[in-house]
Amino acid sequence: MLLLDWIILIGTLVFIVAYGAYKTRGSKNVQDYLRGGNEAKWWTVGLSVMATQASAITFLSTPGQAFHSGMGFVQFYFGLPIAMIIICMVFIPIYYRLEVYTAYEYLESRFDRKTRSLTALLFLTQRGLSAGITIFAPAIILSAVLGWDLTTLNIIIGVLVIIYTVSGGTKAVNVTQKQQMAVIFFGMITAFVLIIQYLPEEISFTKALEIAGASGKLDILDFSFDFDNRYTFWSGIIGGTFLALSYFGTDQSQVQRYLSGKSVQQSQLGLIFNGLLKVPMQFFILLVGVMVFVFYQFNYSPLNFNPAATKAVTNSELASEYEELENELNFIQTQKQEKSLKYARAEDFSSGNRESFKQDMLQLNEAEISTRQKASNIIAEADESVETNDKDYVFIHFILNNLPRGLIGLLLAVILSAAMSSTASELNALASTTVIDLYKRNIGDRSDEHFVKASKWFTLAWGLIAILVASFAELFDNLIQLVNIIGSIFYGNVLGIFLLAFFIKYVRSNAVFVAALITQGLIIGIYFMEIMPYLWLNLTGCVLVMGIAFLLQKLDNIRKIA
Repeated sequence: MLLLDWIILIGTLVFIVAYGAYKTRGSKNVQDYLRGGNEAKWWTVGLSVMATQASAITFLSTPGQAFHSGMGFVQFYFGLPIAMIIICMVFIPIYYRLEVYTAYEYLESRFDRKTRSLTALLFLTQRGLSAGITIFAPAIILSAVLGWDLTTLNIIIGVLVIIYTVSGGTKAVNVTQKQQMAVIFFGMITAFVLIIQYLPEEISFTKALEIAGASGKLDILDFSFDFDNRYTFWSGIIGGTFLALSYFGTDQSQVQRYLSGKSVQQSQLGLIFNGLLKVPMQFFILLVGVMVFVFYQFNYSPLNFNPAATKAVTNSELASEYEELENELNFIQTQKQEKSLKYARAEDFSSGNRESFKQDMLQLNEAEISTRQKASNIIAEADESVETNDKDYVFIHFILNNLPRGLIGLLLAVILSAAMSSTASELNALASTTVIDLYKRNIGDRSDEHFVKASKWFTLAWGLIAILVASFAELFDNLIQLVNIIGSIFYGNVLGIFLLAFFIKYVRSNAVFVAALITQGLIIGIYFMEIMPYLWLNLTGCVLVMGIAFLLQKLDNIRKIA
């Protein structure tokens, strides 16, 4: 990175932090600090909701996911618009009518204090872990690629977020997320345009899509009922809907975003705006990854995008074997480049030519995948501690090795801005839940000033916990999957509790409390036994807690009659 990149990177981050702290200084009461004074317009709500979900993991992992597996991951988001409609019709009116600060306050009025506390603790557990991963995700990638110290990066990201979140609370989060989303959209669109320009003159955007399609990267819809396939139309519509209902309807990091709206209508419009824009945004980010794939059809790519993995194997006794695989990959990539250029220059685009080209590309892609897998096996043999899965490194490798100076700093600012926006929402929600659902319930009535101070101290505490989790985290199969897996283990259970509260008046508090404990244990067991893909855990957890609670209530009624 040159001086210009550092100026743009540091300048962008410092501006966001300083602007957020300045614009929201001096919150004196809980209403201002935890609900932003209920001043947010619908577009602020929508962008804040989107920024909370679109963490750095989205912009690091999603392009790499598309590079390796194509556009099928977009099916994961198919249930989101459905969930937005349900939340607008059911959840938001109830929350506003009760004038709650957190989603879990409602559960005490419907059930009892222990059910409210249990649900709040489930949220604090999963969101506390996720906040650490949100910091860790960009830190480990930037550390490996740029050679920066990982622990220092975790601390820098965490401290920057803590500064303005402690200072201004919910309003600070809302204000800064608009700036962050502007940086993110501008950076990603710029990267996309440059990728297209970097392709050979003969390769138009249409031909680039044909090459990607011939390589199987544009296969979006999968209507199979294969449980071994994580991302299908059905897992997206069913599992994705339940995940989105849980996340946007019961996760305080999202609920707090739309509870800051000026009215029910402004909050509903904000969520509808998010529902309409989120799927196209994810489609675009995946398309960026697909275009990076096309770019590497005409430019040589490393055998493994993780520089730490390459360094580990080249310094080992297996270096010669790895070098042979590099030569093999270069040969495959040369063939792919020649066939793609020949196809692009041809005037005859008959169906026969297209099919022949597709078959050739699929065979070469299979050969490339096989070669990369052999390389991963050699890396693992050379050093078991090194991460061989390089999905999260694909996009950052492209940024650092191909974008012009200045834009590198901008794209790094995109990644760090996304990390800060998600982490700020999470810390804000963790502090709110801790203060309102646990601290206030046990300490009793105090002044607004007392609870504002308590919220700031808990924000600081959760920030330090997130930094600690980030410092001890380990890279998973794919970071974007890791966050969704953590959520899926808890979300279905929490959603089931809320659905029982909203719609099943027959079930009482004791039955729900016991059912929630049983369900959480079962879901954790189901995940570790790998019985089903993680997206289905949301539906399973929801159905289990509702079914067990209903059964327990039935047995309790029979016992009382007897």
